[in-house]
Amino acid sequence: MAALHRLALVLTALLFAAFAASGSALAHAALNGASPADGSVLPAAPSEMTLSFSEPVSPLALRLIAPDGTATPLDQVQLRDRTLVIAAPAGLSPGTHVISWRVVSADGHPVGGSVLFSIGAPSPTAPIAETQPSGVRPMLWAGRVALYLGLFIGCGGAAFVAWVAPLPARARGAVSAALLLGLVALPLSLAAQGLDALGGDLGAVFQPPVWRAALGTSLASMLAIAAGALASGLLALRLTGCLGQIAGLCGVGLVGLALASSGHASAASPQALMRPAVFLHAASIALWAGALLPLIQALRRGDAAATLRGFSSRIPAIVAVLLGSGLVLAVVQVERPAALIETSYGRVLLAKLALVALVLGLAGFNRWRLTAQVETGRLVAGRVLGRIVAVELVLMLAIVGTASLWRFTPPPRALAIAAAQPATIHIHTLTAMADVTLTPGRAGPVHVAVMLMNGEFGPLPAKELTLSFANPAAGIEAIERRAVRGADGLWRIDALSLPVPGRWSVELAILISDFEMLRLTDTVEIRP
Repeated sequence: MAALHRLALVLTALLFAAFAASGSALAHAALNGASPADGSVLPAAPSEMTLSFSEPVSPLALRLIAPDGTATPLDQVQLRDRTLVIAAPAGLSPGTHVISWRVVSADGHPVGGSVLFSIGAPSPTAPIAETQPSGVRPMLWAGRVALYLGLFIGCGGAAFVAWVAPLPARARGAVSAALLLGLVALPLSLAAQGLDALGGDLGAVFQPPVWRAALGTSLASMLAIAAGALASGLLALRLTGCLGQIAGLCGVGLVGLALASSGHASAASPQALMRPAVFLHAASIALWAGALLPLIQALRRGDAAATLRGFSSRIPAIVAVLLGSGLVLAVVQVERPAALIETSYGRVLLAKLALVALVLGLAGFNRWRLTAQVETGRLVAGRVLGRIVAVELVLMLAIVGTASLWRFTPPPRALAIAAAQPATIHIHTLTAMADVTLTPGRAGPVHVAVMLMNGEFGPLPAKELTLSFANPAAGIEAIERRAVRGADGLWRIDALSLPVPGRWSVELAILISDFEMLRLTDTVEIRP
């Protein structure tokens, strides 16, 4: 009990640190830029292609689709920090080519997309739509739900039986069933991850590349730890005395460790805060949710007084850790209150919180209205309490199902980071070169920074620089702004707004002298 109170104090300190800590979240990777740029037209075939992301990634599947629809695997790939450098196949034909890419990000979630470029002139080749094959998403969700039930209900229940309420062998069947469900979920989750990683359908589930792709993600290590947790839970149900208690404690600890090893929250910064918070949140869920099945069994047998006393003495500290760690995670991941309504992640969180509030309300009623009556032997109170605890268990199952939807929803902080990524242009001619950065690279107010150099990477003595931005497809004529040169040599524009997303044409008018003007042109893709 004292240890749990100390744990709650640690969680409180972590909570205050969450508001003070700064850092960037690592969730779904976003494509920052590509070379050749999306939609660009090249005079000749490139020798290499690059894809730059908002965080380190690992390639899963890279293909180049030719104008005639032929797909060529891109196997010669180098990783340079956050950039994939891809050797272009020889003999590329004129027309529009599509780089179809699929990578796995730091949190273990696959992302994909495509980049189009043309050689000589565009051709009728259509963009590739990245779609999720039917059946894979339900499989991902079902695997996650089954795994969580095994970890929380199974491992938590085994720990409760070992430490608080020893049950006869026949009464442990429900807890054992939850643990076995978790074991079944291990290969199911791994297969679904592999299909999602490669964009395959259910018919490819037994193909070796699917399993190799899954084993290359952080989910594989999480499932390995989860397997240890489930095995510890089974041991806790079969061992007695101190050995059973050790196995039960190890099971709950491994539950926390498993969920802290992979996922949105555990991949967020600051790691020193987020991983411990995920660990404590997962372990406390297991301790609370896992107690419900044994408690129902004890109430049915009519000898629940000792079990209730053990549960009641421990649950306040467990709930404190659960709520405190959950608040830490929400503060870091949601970042601003409006995101609770504006994003899918926030709406899932609100649904989960509503269910948690119902469980807390029922638990409070049980504690302050029924527990004392059951301890004094009132049978009617015991039956009512048993029904309410069963409702709590159903609500816990609903919470698990709701939380599993986060597998498909990047958190608001990750979305904000992706939205803040800049758009860049590199223009290189024989006489001049420019690196143009628009921050953020999305529609709305942007800050523009330009580095000017001559064609040999030396300084370019420009007297003035004027930029113009136009979007003919949206009916927007040229927006001209004069840049101001800073002490660091960069030319900047602070008051510029690009009102709509899409492909914008950019022209740089560089005044070298009263008699010499250089003009550089290119296009840039502005995100919504």
